[in-house]
Amino acid sequence: MSIKHDNKKGQEAKRLVVFLTGMSGAGLSTALKVLEDLGYEAVDNLRLGLVVQWVEGAQAGKALAVAIDTRNANFSVEEVLRVYAFLKGQEALMPRLVFLECADDALQRRFTETRRRHPLALDRPVTDGIQKERILLSGLRSEADHVIDTSSLSIHELRRLIVGHYRLESEIGLALYVMSFSYRQGIPREADLVFDVRFLANPHWEASLRSKTGLESDVAAYIQKDEDYEGFMLHLMELLFPLLPRYQREGKNYLTIAIGCTGGRHRSVFVAEQIATAIASKGYIVGIGHRDLDRANNKT
Repeated sequence: MSIKHDNKKGQEAKRLVVFLTGMSGAGLSTALKVLEDLGYEAVDNLRLGLVVQWVEGAQAGKALAVAIDTRNANFSVEEVLRVYAFLKGQEALMPRLVFLECADDALQRRFTETRRRHPLALDRPVTDGIQKERILLSGLRSEADHVIDTSSLSIHELRRLIVGHYRLESEIGLALYVMSFSYRQGIPREADLVFDVRFLANPHWEASLRSKTGLESDVAAYIQKDEDYEGFMLHLMELLFPLLPRYQREGKNYLTIAIGCTGGRHRSVFVAEQIATAIASKGYIVGIGHRDLDRANNKT
């Protein structure tokens, strides 16, 4: 195997090569399409023996993405890791192994809804294929640079994560996404930092505020009256602000901060908005979202 280097400009940025793999039904096709939209040269299930040749022949400077899953002819975890290790040894390249994970029940639901057969259980129940594949891919998951759990992610949320972590405009620096969530619905698996604000006064117990949200001024005023609110926010900012440049120096492109309360309607929504505003005031690019705000169960 050999890789041709183009060093005409001396010390050049390394070419990013993203290996996408993971569980069938976890969103590999979606993730690969997102990378293609970002400007990567993308290939789906290229034969493993051709990967190095493909990298050699790709347009100079072009970021590359290849999805490799168990549908691949002569698929072998050992061969994937061997090719990946070889590319990691090339000075001109920066390979990243990204594994898309998903819970069994979510995978089974997706296969049932689409009426697809599992590639490892064409004549058996989907659950058999899922279990067989999970065992087969365990070695890849343990070696991955980045594991993304798509169990509770919509297509749009998966796209946001891929864009955030693997965008090519490196001059943008660290971008952040602040989200609120309900502990009843589970902690967001994509979160890098999680903060619990269930200790704050709960607007749910005020009849006039129960049906409102943390986006409304009277709910905000109620939460701000809590004697511990101001101190909490001050200490939280003192924690976060020194961390952000450190993440950036380590090469992290994207950071997700999750703020949780019981129902994801009042306290977490308001606090997430305040945190996003404070971070944006420091010049960072910040997105904001409220995962559980529109859920039918609005008990907080």
